[in-house]
Amino acid sequence: MQDLKDQRVIVTGGSSGLGLGVVEALAAHGADITVVARDAARLAEVETRLGVNAAPGDATDRALAATLLREIRPNVLVLNAGTTPPMGPLHEQSWEGFSEPWNSDVKAGFHWIQEALRLPLERGSRVLVVSSGAAVNGSPMSGGYAGAKRMLWIMASYANGVSAELDLGIRFQAVVPRQMTAAGGVGRFASEYYSKRKGITQEQFLAGFGKPLSARDFGDYVVRILTEAQYNEMPALGIKADYGIEALGV
Repeated sequence: MQDLKDQRVIVTGGSSGLGLGVVEALAAHGADITVVARDAARLAEVETRLGVNAAPGDATDRALAATLLREIRPNVLVLNAGTTPPMGPLHEQSWEGFSEPWNSDVKAGFHWIQEALRLPLERGSRVLVVSSGAAVNGSPMSGGYAGAKRMLWIMASYANGVSAELDLGIRFQAVVPRQMTAAGGVGRFASEYYSKRKGITQEQFLAGFGKPLSARDFGDYVVRILTEAQYNEMPALGIKADYGIEALGV
């Protein structure tokens, strides 16, 4: 896929944070975008400003996923929706808080990936599953978040196996931001928490990750992944402002 103009794209969690950066970058390249998000007011603002299609709803709703995939038949699906996990050390976590990312992020990914395979999407379609650097390095104060993000990455790999076995021609790729950033809701909340525990400012804490990564920067990297042939077959790709895009193992 070398040109995104008029390509049908669905972005979940695209009304704020990194997801909004992806939507802005895709819109700049002329894609026909449908944004799925729960905040109807914020979604309406994005719809008006960027000329996208709004689909208010909960990304964990299997029926919503099935309906939108069937009606829109996207060439590109970006699974970015997620919750902000409760922060605290393991011994202070409740099971309800610890498991929130599994009941939100993983559940949403599970339903959308399943429905993309069951429909199935058209041959040559791309599904980008947004994970996190926590899937590599852990995140000791965010409960089950790191494991949930690793599971999303693994599910993308599983889905590629199904696509190959059934000869569907759909490519699933994990996209892994390798740094914490205040541009996303989770990163902003988590960096505030970690910086307070360390007794430093949020700016000082985030500086430890190197060059800042804005939401639009992230979106521009996603566009490169979708339009540059060198990234077509990579199962997982890391993104960091200091060096851009790198291939990651499964």
